[in-house]
Amino acid sequence: MQHVKNKGRVLSLLTYLYKYTDEESAVTTNELIKELSARGYTANRKTVKDDIDVLVAAGFDIITVKSSGNSYFLGERIFELPELKLLIDAVSSSKFISRNKSMELIEKISGLASENQSKYLVERLYTTERIKSDNGQIYYIVDCLAEAIRLGKRVQFQYWDYTADKEKVLKHDGELYENSPYALVWNDDRYYLIGYSDKYGKVISFRVDRIVEPVITERDSQSEPVDFKVAEYVKKTFDMFDGVEKEVSLICDNELMRVVIDRFGEEIETERYSDTQFRAKLIVNASKTFYGWVFQFAGQIKIEGPKVVKQEFMDMIQNFLKG
Repeated sequence: MQHVKNKGRVLSLLTYLYKYTDEESAVTTNELIKELSARGYTANRKTVKDDIDVLVAAGFDIITVKSSGNSYFLGERIFELPELKLLIDAVSSSKFISRNKSMELIEKISGLASENQSKYLVERLYTTERIKSDNGQIYYIVDCLAEAIRLGKRVQFQYWDYTADKEKVLKHDGELYENSPYALVWNDDRYYLIGYSDKYGKVISFRVDRIVEPVITERDSQSEPVDFKVAEYVKKTFDMFDGVEKEVSLICDNELMRVVIDRFGEEIETERYSDTQFRAKLIVNASKTFYGWVFQFAGQIKIEGPKVVKQEFMDMIQNFLKG
């Protein structure tokens, strides 16, 4: 029984050090004795030192501050403070996670730091000020889709959209979509399911936060196309909007090289076009989203070819001017 109590004391000591100590918040031997005693354990200077030695031998980074009574704190953790801050900021700003789920996640993440450090992690959050999804089922949906990918099974679900009156409705009168899921991708602060659709005969994508009640079927997923690569698909579809894949030549002002590389990557083919411009050749899904991206630069990026893509862009501008 005493052996069991000793194990409990070591675990209790570790729990206390994990929750309340860090490099700026060391705890003295006397404070540990008092805390352990309050939890019903027999403790003295020797037992504290022995228990600390056990934890250090087990791989925990317990730092001893030498003094007349010695002080201790937990040093290295699984996540460093800046890493936790990045995770919390990502959750806080994510549009597809609801406000309530965001706060639950943030509380769990901050619990990986000491109590003193967790205050720093959450002291300047503005989660409630940002546009957030109201889909409270997002965890269940993500879990279901991830499990379908793991099992190699198709999923069925409904998909919602908005009417002109800003009302949520199921698309196509509640049509049941079936998809062979390949990947879940976070792109432009949205979460997407990428998979093969038998109905359309190609790989398509869906916003995860608009998926309704997904169900894993007994049918095996359609095998991925031989030349399919998730990273290339994401790059070509421009924020998940479909279009016809075409090779396009762009004439760009020199100052926009960084913008073009940020969008397409360093591997794209470029060459000097003039003293003030360069030519970029790339393969994209020619779509409204692509044309909108070009349009935002107010002539600093021009579509050189092919003619059909250039004409589609001009037609879109004409439609825009019609009002």
